[in-house]
Amino acid sequence: MSSPHRGRLDLVLDLGKTRAKLLVVDSEGLVVAERHRASRSKEMRGYLALDLDSLADWLEATILDLGDLRQQLSRAIVTSHGAAFALIDAHGLVLPVPDYEFSGFDQRPDNWSAQIGAFAETLSPNLPLGLNGATQLDWLERHFPQEFAMGQLLPYAQYWSWWLSGVAASEVTSLGCHSHLWNPSNGSFSSLARKRGWADRFAPMKRAWEVLGTVRPALAHRLGLPRDLRIHCGVHDSNACLARYLRGWPRSTLVSTGTWIVVMTPGANDAKLDAEVDMLGNVSVRHELIPTGRFMGGRELAHLCAGADPSLANAEDLDRLLQRGLMVRPSFEMQGGPFRERSGSVTDRQGPIELTALTASERASLAACYTAQVTSWIVDRLGGAGPVVVDGPFAENSIFTGVLAALLPDSEVCISIDPLEGTARGAWQLSRWTEPRIMEPRIRSVPAWPSEALNSMHARWLADIDAWMAGAHA
Repeated sequence: MSSPHRGRLDLVLDLGKTRAKLLVVDSEGLVVAERHRASRSKEMRGYLALDLDSLADWLEATILDLGDLRQQLSRAIVTSHGAAFALIDAHGLVLPVPDYEFSGFDQRPDNWSAQIGAFAETLSPNLPLGLNGATQLDWLERHFPQEFAMGQLLPYAQYWSWWLSGVAASEVTSLGCHSHLWNPSNGSFSSLARKRGWADRFAPMKRAWEVLGTVRPALAHRLGLPRDLRIHCGVHDSNACLARYLRGWPRSTLVSTGTWIVVMTPGANDAKLDAEVDMLGNVSVRHELIPTGRFMGGRELAHLCAGADPSLANAEDLDRLLQRGLMVRPSFEMQGGPFRERSGSVTDRQGPIELTALTASERASLAACYTAQVTSWIVDRLGGAGPVVVDGPFAENSIFTGVLAALLPDSEVCISIDPLEGTARGAWQLSRWTEPRIMEPRIRSVPAWPSEALNSMHARWLADIDAWMAGAHA
């Protein structure tokens, strides 16, 4: 994807849990250059950590590979996944940045539930592994007390902003992302963060779009970057995606898709939030409370595809499977989502069936249908207002979007048709947030997939979910 570019260029670093992307975008919002690679983790100091050294090497090599484009860069902004925090001093990282999938984070103090306090304060469910940032900080402090006592804390996106600029900052979207570190209602650090002394350890708060400074002189010299390249504070990835819609649609529902499917409902009533089903209070770049639900939809889709290309999903295969009575009961990832405590299965009218008994296109079709069902359940539970906009890779899956539209008959379901995914687009727009002209989101409505067999199966699916929840949360 490329275009003739106009004016100065912008550098966007989209550092996701699954993939890292580097993009160069011109003043009209068109992508001039794009590079990507898989994100990596490895064991360091006895725990699973993000491999920042290899990522830094890749970023430097990729920037050098931009050639003459480097000298046209005027600003840079970072967006990254949540549940990751860095501890730095004047020399760099004090400890490796933990990967939230490290199993050791489940080893918690006996009184941990009492320490984190009531859900009403943080609007953050008590999640497995290291999906709560406070769980990671507690574990590090108990296992590395001397190192942890040194340095300054900052969210993962702002670590890379510091790497670029030398200026340390914190930003609310990562702190307010199911961390137990933030009180979304009061707009301040949580009681836990204050009692443990962590609140005072975080770098100063900045807005996502604020300029921290210019690129480090040594980095500019080594990579051939302009010395006046401005570095913005940066933002959590799902909230970057949301930011691009906030100006025009203060009441809407965003379905941000990728490794996680995150449903964000600005303007909805937070009274519907329920920690038992992994619903939480997110915080927007404007410090607004955003009722949110999510599940690991990208991982669940991959599990059900079992090696099949998701693009093989089609209406004919799905209709045939539904006529046979196939249904997918959640769930297949235990790291989050409303059904994370339940083991998933695929069944027909005779009982369980193995994925290997299905063709590749059948698996892809069933996976798309299932992830749409869970997404629609979350949208309904949150009471999200229309339009419902699907952004990210799932927007290209016509079975996912068609089933979602069929299951949300009272809402207009739209997809982003921007060639740039919402996370990167939102980050780019935040680098221009204070400008009067801003690009309107490019969307189109999608038709519902009419199917009596789908309606019948989904009714059985909902009844099964209701029965399970009545027993699990009795």
